[in-house]
Amino acid sequence: MEQKTWIVHFVMEASEKPVQNQEYNGEKQSKKRSQADKVGKLKYLLQQNREIKGELTEIKIMVRTLLESTEAHYDQPTVERLACENEIDREILQVLFEAGSPGLLPKDAAAKLKRFNINRHHVRRRLLRMNRRLQKKIKRSIVERRGWHWALTSFALEAYGASLADDSAASGSVCT
Repeated sequence: MEQKTWIVHFVMEASEKPVQNQEYNGEKQSKKRSQADKVGKLKYLLQQNREIKGELTEIKIMVRTLLESTEAHYDQPTVERLACENEIDREILQVLFEAGSPGLLPKDAAAKLKRFNINRHHVRRRLLRMNRRLQKKIKRSIVERRGWHWALTSFALEAYGASLADDSAASGSVCT
């Protein structure tokens, strides 16, 4: 019986590429992972979202500070843009402006706005929302309670009055 001996030869050949990440011919071979690959894409996006929200909050604070520090003159369209959400809110403010200083009960305002199919609870809720929106933006109120009645504040009356004066001045200058 013939016995064969097996000999295993390991031949080490020099390869052109290094096994580890190191410089080869003056070029860097390493590939770095992005932050999204390290922590996961969802976590990375949530971190980015938090950073952007923080920056946005800072910008809002700066704008609010500028609006408060300068006694800017607000007119009717500006106040409506800041406080009102839709046409119904604008109509409620218009009805309160027409009512004047004594104000108006929410049920009377709802009766005047019958075409929108709202009741007194909706009117009150919308008034409170408009106040909250304006408080957040410029720290002013647009309406206030006077007993059971709701009326425009002096700030809102100035804004509405200024726009009426501008409208009458513009129409008067066209006629002459």
